Amino acid sequence: MSTHGSALAAHGWDADWETCFAPYAEQGLLPGRVVRVDRGQADVFTADGLIRADTALVTPHDPLRVICTGDWAAVEPAGDPQLIRALLPRRTAFVRSTSSKRSEGQILAANVDHAIIAVSLAVELDLGRIERYLALAWESGARPVVVLTKADLVPDPVGLSYLVEDVGTAAPGVDVLAVSSGTGQGLDVLAAVVADGTSVLLGASGAGKSTLANTLLGSDVMEVRAARDVDGKGRHTTTTRNLLVLPGGGVLIDTPGLRGVGLWDSEAGVGQVFSEIGELAGNCRFHDCGHEVEPGCAVLAAIEDGSLPERRLESWRKLIRENRRIVAKSDARLRQEIRRDWKQKGAEGRANSAAKRGGRAR
Repeated sequence: MSTHGSALAAHGWDADWETCFAPYAEQGLLPGRVVRVDRGQADVFTADGLIRADTALVTPHDPLRVICTGDWAAVEPAGDPQLIRALLPRRTAFVRSTSSKRSEGQILAANVDHAIIAVSLAVELDLGRIERYLALAWESGARPVVVLTKADLVPDPVGLSYLVEDVGTAAPGVDVLAVSSGTGQGLDVLAAVVADGTSVLLGASGAGKSTLANTLLGSDVMEVRAARDVDGKGRHTTTTRNLLVLPGGGVLIDTPGLRGVGLWDSEAGVGQVFSEIGELAGNCRFHDCGHEVEPGCAVLAAIEDGSLPERRLESWRKLIRENRRIVAKSDARLRQEIRRDWKQKGAEGRANSAAKRGGRAR
């Protein structure tokens, strides 16, 4: 590995990144990792240390290609400010839809290996919201981990194990950890996870993300404010996405609390979260079964015998519908398919009503 690479190793640089950067090295550019983006400029860590760089040359119209925390960049070796000339292709990207009506995606973090989803035990668990985070995480290419924070607020070990089990039903194939920054419970396991690669810390305001980040960092780097007892919510103590090198190895990207967690073209991610429904669907009589009223539906049979919770099916339906709406805003062909489905279901509904009345569909 080059001298530059050795200096960047703690930030996640490896032999594959060096190979990818080779054409830019021939141009005399410097590699660096974006640790923060703010108002058209970025803090970039290079072999020469932390620099302030201008992003004007890499600010495309596509919101999913704008520079973000976690990106690897090719930077001019001199200038005031220095210019970012290009971004290396991303390995992974965590994207959500914006709250705007323009159907835009917003990239939250790039080149992430683990998506740490922080959920506070100070308030009632919202399994549907956890499933939403998980869908985005799986779609990003990162591996999700659900971290139940403030575990010290549940003194009963049996009660805590039930909560972990409940979340586990909404997170098949995902590690669920109960941790407490106050007592240290579970933090050794979490530290081992984040020591391997780059992790992004996600969750709502008041979930304890900043406290968790400070604990992993071993210092009070992130500001912490108390959450309201009534709903567990707090002010946004983190206002930008920051990349931080952990003393035990690994890199952590802390993010502001997310009020909205909209899906963004996350069909594969939803399928991963609800993998048991996909497996059941393979046994349905019809390959295009909608799991609504169709005869021979293995999914509905699982609801009947209790092996599949009805809440899971309803949550799956909700996320599938939402994702189709998001994709349809930019996909004319899919819009037509959705309209045909609506018309077909409407016709079937009228026919069924007529059959029940013993008459004909009008």
